Amino acid sequence: MEFIKIENGFSILVNGKKIITHTLERPWIYAGKGEATYDMFRGNFKIKDYLIEKVALDDFEVYKNVDGVIVTFSKRGLNSLKVLFTVEDERTVVKFLENPDKLNRLWLRIDAEKEEHIYGCGEQFSDFDLRGKNYPLWTSEQGVGRNKNTYITFKADERGNAGGDYYTTFFPQPTFVSSRKYYCHVDSSVYMDFDFSHEEFHELQIWGVPEKLIFETGETYVKLVGKLTGLLGKQPELPEWVYEGVWLGIQGGTEVVLNKLENALQKGLKVGGIWAQDWEGIRMTSFGKRLMWNWQWNKELYPKLDVKIKELRERGIRFLGYINPYIAVEGDLFKEASKRGYLAKNNNNEDYLVEFGEFYAGVVDFTIPEACEWYKGVIKKEMIDFGLSGWMADFGEYLPTDVILNNGVSAEIMHNAWPAIWAKINREAVEEAGKLQDVTFFMRAGYTGSQKYCTMMWAGDQNVDWSLDDGLASVIPAALSLGMTGWGLHHSDIGGYTTLFEMKRTKELFMRWAEMATFTAIMRTHEGNRPKDNWQFDSDKETLQHFAKMSRIYTTLKPYTKALVKENSETGVPVQRPLFMHYEQDKRAYDIKYEYLYGRDILVAPVYEPGKAVWKVYLPEDEWVHLWTGDVYRGGEIEVDVPLGKPAVFYRKASKYVEVFKALTEI
Repeated sequence: MEFIKIENGFSILVNGKKIITHTLERPWIYAGKGEATYDMFRGNFKIKDYLIEKVALDDFEVYKNVDGVIVTFSKRGLNSLKVLFTVEDERTVVKFLENPDKLNRLWLRIDAEKEEHIYGCGEQFSDFDLRGKNYPLWTSEQGVGRNKNTYITFKADERGNAGGDYYTTFFPQPTFVSSRKYYCHVDSSVYMDFDFSHEEFHELQIWGVPEKLIFETGETYVKLVGKLTGLLGKQPELPEWVYEGVWLGIQGGTEVVLNKLENALQKGLKVGGIWAQDWEGIRMTSFGKRLMWNWQWNKELYPKLDVKIKELRERGIRFLGYINPYIAVEGDLFKEASKRGYLAKNNNNEDYLVEFGEFYAGVVDFTIPEACEWYKGVIKKEMIDFGLSGWMADFGEYLPTDVILNNGVSAEIMHNAWPAIWAKINREAVEEAGKLQDVTFFMRAGYTGSQKYCTMMWAGDQNVDWSLDDGLASVIPAALSLGMTGWGLHHSDIGGYTTLFEMKRTKELFMRWAEMATFTAIMRTHEGNRPKDNWQFDSDKETLQHFAKMSRIYTTLKPYTKALVKENSETGVPVQRPLFMHYEQDKRAYDIKYEYLYGRDILVAPVYEPGKAVWKVYLPEDEWVHLWTGDVYRGGEIEVDVPLGKPAVFYRKASKYVEVFKALTEI
């Protein structure tokens, strides 16, 4: 870090890159006070801020000490903030030391360049390059449709404020990566809004005074993401059984599940696991089939499941379930938690109940150490000891801002942090059971810290349609943006999840989604919220044959996929990568969000529109072999045939896995 005095101010350089400039005429810091209101309905938020004051803290005094440079910013001596610019573990750190006037709004301006690209900010579904827009960072339901200009989102907003927008996400994070090859991370969980729409600066709006900002540079994007995961944490390798086939999302009880499994196996489907999210029981609502949130085996719906799990394991097929951090009022676990005082409270010191769509649940208060131990005990006893090899650790983004937590910290501050705390509960339960090499879990909600606790992310509840903002295409930038935020393992519900209004999953959509999922770390189906309205993997013979073929491609890729997951665990380089990660000089690569590199050696360009027989693909300069024809291309924009079962996939001719890739054409 270099602190350089300039006329009427100073600049901060990180390895020669100018990151912060402050002058009397162009201050980098603005501060003030505001009062926020948060209205939540079923995980969807309307957030407003009453801004009391905002002033430029252009006056400054500089002091040097052994730790670095201390600067006190103020406006004619008022609204002062004391800030330390220092270096810790070879990272440039900006620490906020004193806030005597109790300011709770900051606007920080980071130097920008006109042609700069910005990536990250957690999981972003509508955009990959974030330049040109602002992004509120608040974990919530991602929303139905996520585009205010569409009929679906209009109808969803009309019905319960559930429509979402281009920035709504389960997994936001105050971290971005610049094409100038540095990252910026804000160490705080308050509401923030990162604005990348200005040519000369990026403005970070923070509803509080954070502990610190962290900057670090890298010679390459591979090294830069590696450094970022060195700060935030890395995911462990996945259990060996994960690579043995599809995780079939099936519901309906022991007989239904086993019959569907046997039919699939007879048709040649490679199955690694059964994911039965209703293992603990169901309830029906106007939204569709929902689950009974009492995390214990439902013997009526799943008779003899304890025996069947063992039998399936002997055949090489694992059984996975479902859990979330809330417990339904009807269940035994709610009564036990309430009696022990483990539930978060309302203003009347009563158990806070959250409405989840025609039923209510309590919030397990993870700020109570004994409550954490109790909930980990539920996971270990009712799930791991029972024989589950994994589960969906759902939700985490619903924490209401008016809930009273035991630690005394405002839920407004704890809200964003909650998904990572939920991930920590699951991870510790698995580790304490000694099962990290055998048991895995996957989540949709996340925040800073999820990287070192969660074992796998999934993209959440996409629509069962072709929409760019919330359909098949949206999970591509979602995976890429998470990869640039330090998260390397990602997958999605094959075919999507949400069926509302006129939406229904079609045969073609399911088959195209399955083709994309083949080239991800995990292949998993979901019946959706209204299974009878949706096309399923076994709805007809052709679909099942297609799905079986893709599952065999997935398992044949095992040595390659396993190596990618290992690389992610060791270096932090994501499994799904943007093209520019390995082709930095290719200017076109920085704008591509609907293609990805699967590791270093495979390029995937999923078909995300219906009725396509030919698909346009952009290839960075290299020798690329078309998987199905063997034709060699050396870069540029091309067109290839994409019949169902033969998606637009290419591999590098120089790859050491060429023989593995060639074997795919024989399936």
